[in-house]
Amino acid sequence: MTAAAQVRAYIASKPARAQRRLRAIRAAIKAAAPKAEEHFSYGIPGFRLADQPLAWYAAWKTHTSMYPLTPGTRRGNESEIAKFETGKGTLQFPMDAPLPVGLIKKLIRARAAEIRARARKKA
Repeated sequence: MTAAAQVRAYIASKPARAQRRLRAIRAAIKAAAPKAEEHFSYGIPGFRLADQPLAWYAAWKTHTSMYPLTPGTRRGNESEIAKFETGKGTLQFPMDAPLPVGLIKKLIRARAAEIRARARKKA
């Protein structure tokens, strides 16, 4: 099964409200990092950029999550991130609150910049 098919199956397996949020997160990631490629690992959908993990996202009973929340992605976004629950590398968006699509895009752009900077150092 292709990664895209696995992602579609994962999204379809969730309740309607979670499906809408997952599709919105997926679209935000694609918009912020158009060169990223979808993949499916750890049982959840994600994206890779330049052969490196860019982000994963998932739906749970009371929230949707995005991973990883790195020090570089936190930098400059602390006040917006503070509105949400966080865990080690995880940002949680409550199901009963609007999805912060703008913040998701900012975090993805920051994560993509981290990946590009790391690739430049290796080159």
